[in-house]
Amino acid sequence: MASLNVGNLGEYLREQRRNAQLSLRQLADAAGVSNPYLSQIERGLRKPSADILQQLAKALRISAETLYVQAGMLDEREREELETRAVILADPSINERQKQVLLQIYESFRKENALDTESTESTEDTADTEAAGRAAGADAGRSRGSSGGSSATDGSAATPPSN
Repeated sequence: MASLNVGNLGEYLREQRRNAQLSLRQLADAAGVSNPYLSQIERGLRKPSADILQQLAKALRISAETLYVQAGMLDEREREELETRAVILADPSINERQKQVLLQIYESFRKENALDTESTESTEDTADTEAAGRAAGADAGRSRGSSGGSSATDGSAATPPSN
């Protein structure tokens, strides 16, 4: 059998399985797949479906999205976010509730920073527009002052002549 182009999925699965200290047979049983099928996935001979990847991720206690990225099913742009989530979910030193709280905090920071970025861009656009308006107003004022009209900026022209 020729190896399929499934990225580093097989190697990644093997590494995750070893990190979890599971044998091939133990992971296959936990994920509800056959031992030979899992072996073929790890060797790059089979490309599993999204459902199988989800079962494997659950058995490994990692994010299914991480496996989707490894299998080329998800876009690379989301990889960093997914890896951060996967690291949090895979950390054996914190419990499930703590993992969920960390993920909620992480997501709230990402949303806040996205809003700040949008707000900053909007503020910069407004500031640019206001600066352009002030510059246009100053140019108009200079052109009025140089056209021979009287300008009352120093008060001298506004004072009526005394008799």
